[in-house]
Amino acid sequence: MPYENQSIAVLGAGESGEAAALLLQQEKAMVTILDTAEENKLRKKIDALGARGIRVIAGLASEHESAHGRYHMAVLSPGIDPAAPLVQNFLKRRIAMIGELELAYEMCLCPIIGITGTNGKTTTTQLVERMLNACGVRTVASGNIGPAFSAKVRESGNLDVMTLEISSFQLESIRSFRCEIAVWLGFAADHLDRYKSMDEYYRAKIRIFENQTPDDWAIVNLRDRLPELKAKKITFSAYEPGGDFELRGGAIYYHGERVLSMAGTKLRGSHNAENLMAALGVGVARGLDFAAMAPPLSEYQALPHRCEVIRSVRGVEYVNDSKGTNPDSVEKALHSETRPVVLIAGGKDKGFEYDSLTELVAQRCRAVVVLGEMGDRIEALWKDRIPVANAGWSLEKAVALARDAAQPGDVVLFSPGTSSFDMFKNYADRGNQFRALVHSLESE
Repeated sequence: MPYENQSIAVLGAGESGEAAALLLQQEKAMVTILDTAEENKLRKKIDALGARGIRVIAGLASEHESAHGRYHMAVLSPGIDPAAPLVQNFLKRRIAMIGELELAYEMCLCPIIGITGTNGKTTTTQLVERMLNACGVRTVASGNIGPAFSAKVRESGNLDVMTLEISSFQLESIRSFRCEIAVWLGFAADHLDRYKSMDEYYRAKIRIFENQTPDDWAIVNLRDRLPELKAKKITFSAYEPGGDFELRGGAIYYHGERVLSMAGTKLRGSHNAENLMAALGVGVARGLDFAAMAPPLSEYQALPHRCEVIRSVRGVEYVNDSKGTNPDSVEKALHSETRPVVLIAGGKDKGFEYDSLTELVAQRCRAVVVLGEMGDRIEALWKDRIPVANAGWSLEKAVALARDAAQPGDVVLFSPGTSSFDMFKNYADRGNQFRALVHSLESE
């Protein structure tokens, strides 16, 4: 075992870090987890992992340990910014470091399908997992979708392929990591609170193709102009013609053959048509028949918080798209609606610009309700084109304002367009609170 008796630091006590630590322990390494969160916030994890022989050092003590402790190597969790002092202390001491994705890849015994993109990763990953298993191809989904790759890699010897949702954070630190099939769903502005520029974000994302060979496959969105790829390419787009997969009249076509009707699925919107195309592209690369792929894809039900229809109240439909954490997701959500929209948007200021949405918002929306840290900036941008109400820091007020602005036949679309951390624990907490508020509305 290459890690036996090695002293290894795992940076970050989140899901990926914990999974990496447990995997290394199985390899008979001596593992310490370092995390800058306060010790009281990690108390349960410290106790649970400590009972299994894994030490957890939290708070300021973790940075001191990273600067002076003796370790053979370090494993970086994707949620930890490489620029953080915790990481830089190891780099300055020239201690070898790999990412959690790379660690698990070293131990993986089957080929990998890797799925990345600014939006749509989780939906597509689940579509691929369901489709492949239904077609007799043994796989499990892991990675950014959860559970972590390190938590599932021990199963790889019994699988035909591992299906991974992969974020840019995970791709930053790869070395030899390679996907037999790499899926590129599309690229748009995001994570500018971590990256200095869109170009830096793109350079991290594009690494998914870095180690592919001419024997591999790349399933890519036609709208993105990518560099020359070594892998064989399958293209798709629901918005422009010329791809191997196209959307025409509410149906998906492959090289002119009608292969899947959107009306026969439980997904809505052109963005979900692209997610389905990407999954079908994986099937083509694996040599599967469309007749076998269509039924499991048609049965798939989208996860909560992704253009999730909550209920209709007084002729107004309420849709929860709390997972919409960047402007591109708002654009796609608006394109999926054919009725007038009252949009609720805003949240943490991640440095996004919303100018590109102005025309679409003016065309599709009856009114906009803004809230959170971004509220004032969005209001100033759009108020001359469309009625805008500012709910401040109250989601309850935002729902009430949207209810008052909507007319029968409209859609109230909660698609914030940025992250939730200014007001909520995460996007799921935000979406759950929105759902509860909608259910509390009087129907008469």
